[in-house]
Amino acid sequence: EINSVDDLKGLKMRIPGSGGEVLNRLGGTSVTLPGGELYTSLQTGVIDATEWVAPYNDLAFGFHEVTRYYYYPGWHEPGSTLELIVNKQAFEALPEDLQAIVEVAARYANADMLDEYTARNNNALQELVEQHDVQLRKLPDDVIRALHKTSDDYLAELAQTDELTQQVYTSWKQFLEGAKNYHHISEQAYINARDL
Repeated sequence: EINSVDDLKGLKMRIPGSGGEVLNRLGGTSVTLPGGELYTSLQTGVIDATEWVAPYNDLAFGFHEVTRYYYYPGWHEPGSTLELIVNKQAFEALPEDLQAIVEVAARYANADMLDEYTARNNNALQELVEQHDVQLRKLPDDVIRALHKTSDDYLAELAQTDELTQQVYTSWKQFLEGAKNYHHISEQAYINARDL
């Protein structure tokens, strides 16, 4: 169980990238493993926990057979997105109408995936809790605060590594603040109002 920041110390968790660096800074150990090794690694104690995609994928992988707790919120990423990588010269060689088709199709595929996953994740989470007795737990506030502060510190530090990273960080940070402010009065406010 994770009841305090101290419970992160010594925790071996499959979590790559920036999230893994944050865990390391809080005394845990990030482990990078391919998806196909996660179930067995959890089962045998190679890792204590994993970060994977979302309830739909976690259910499909059978993690509920070898784990007991399901923690939220996903502090390291709000959700998954797709990406499309296209050779710049090949893309620019296309006529403008075909460039527009590629851009619209990529946006549509990403939005469609997010909508489908929202529906499937809800159903899968219900199944995990109601049929497989997985305990859904909110990470304690002190843990969230520590993860948040450590994440912010790490990203600010990372932004200092080169000019491009600083530009991306500054742009992202400005967008995040604006989006956060707006969501407090839009989506979050709507959901809160519907829960009354």
